[in-house]
Amino acid sequence: MSADSSHSDGSGSAGSAPPRSARRSAVLASSIGTLLEYYDYYLFGLAAAVVFPAVFFPSADPLTGQLSSFATFAVGFVLRPVGGVVIGHIADRFGRKKALILTIVLMGIATILIGALPGYRQIGVAAPILLVILRLLQGFSTGGEMGGAISLAVEHAPPRKRGLYGALLLSGAGVALLISSGLMALFATLPDRDFLAWGWRIPFLLSFVLLVAGLVIRLRVGETPEFERARKNDSGARIPLVSVLRRPRNLIYGVLFGFANSIGGYVITTYGASYVKKDLGMPASVALTATMVAAGAQIILAPTWGALSDRIGRKPVFLGGCVGLAVVIFPVFWLFETKNPVLVAVAMVLGFSVFVMAMSALSQTILSELFDTRSRVTGVNLGYQLTAVFGGGFAPYLSAWLVGATGAVWGVGIYVIAGCVLSAVAMLMLPERSGQPLPEPAAEPKAATV
Repeated sequence: MSADSSHSDGSGSAGSAPPRSARRSAVLASSIGTLLEYYDYYLFGLAAAVVFPAVFFPSADPLTGQLSSFATFAVGFVLRPVGGVVIGHIADRFGRKKALILTIVLMGIATILIGALPGYRQIGVAAPILLVILRLLQGFSTGGEMGGAISLAVEHAPPRKRGLYGALLLSGAGVALLISSGLMALFATLPDRDFLAWGWRIPFLLSFVLLVAGLVIRLRVGETPEFERARKNDSGARIPLVSVLRRPRNLIYGVLFGFANSIGGYVITTYGASYVKKDLGMPASVALTATMVAAGAQIILAPTWGALSDRIGRKPVFLGGCVGLAVVIFPVFWLFETKNPVLVAVAMVLGFSVFVMAMSALSQTILSELFDTRSRVTGVNLGYQLTAVFGGGFAPYLSAWLVGATGAVWGVGIYVIAGCVLSAVAMLMLPERSGQPLPEPAAEPKAATV
């Protein structure tokens, strides 16, 4: 469905709005699942920065160990588009709820197993191999999470509050980052030997608690009215991926506009934590505490940016974040280089919580407004995950390589600025849909059934 399609009325829905209790349940189910998914994913990124080089790649020199660890982090992005398509198909054909239960179970199992995985000194090369396999499972699961979660939220939302509802998922992700970085910072205060032997494992194993809580909440939530109406009115089974690819413009711009926040987010948080510890020689607890402070700010700022986008439009808020990130990326690293823990935290908040979040808080809502109900999850997943693969997935690795090759961070700054330019151009090409009805499925030639 093109982005310019509309509902038959101005309400944002072809029928009556969902009850307030159903909207609250949908937002809670979306946010708690996103919290678990991103707790697990952030945890891996933080561990890749400060733990995995020593535990899984101890025989390598420091730079090679760092690059190997970030390569393991990056490989999880390879299966994200695959998971996005497979789980998106389930969500668009059979319901958002089924897909979201699947993603939360897969992610929880993978993360618990990582926490129990022996290191290189115990089982040799099998350790990094198993780590990569579990990371791929994480990637597959995460690939299907955001599209289903954002669709569950925005399809329950009043038309003029979709930005807020969508941004609340990023508050859930902020809680995830706060908890994961907080736990890692807490255990990082242990003597290095204890932290590397068992301390880092506890946050991974604790994901079992979030898995159970998230599963209980998602089992109780109902299907979205938008999906139920579209399923009843559907004249024949279709393949959601085919519907998305028939109208590639939205997908192409949907991939490109997210480069700035994807690259910027992973450069500042994941690579930034590594830069502070490895390159500047500061304790891991400083980087992790700064990340925790940034996460706390994210919890507040994400819904603030979302609500503002409902009032003045998605484009002004997103483009403001894009320009702001390009301006502050060098000052962020200059603040890191002061080696002052307070200024390191200020840098994280300024770069990530303020400017990256002004884009990230809106990205999923913007994507959801580009695709119709019967292909929305697939479209959001594919756009979001392809951005992650070509944008943020390799950002920590490329950043480490650039600094290793040049001995300075100027290459990293240029890399982030280039992503900002690309995102700004793509965003200008997209329509403004804040406050407008969500697209409805259009009549289209009958596709092969699955």
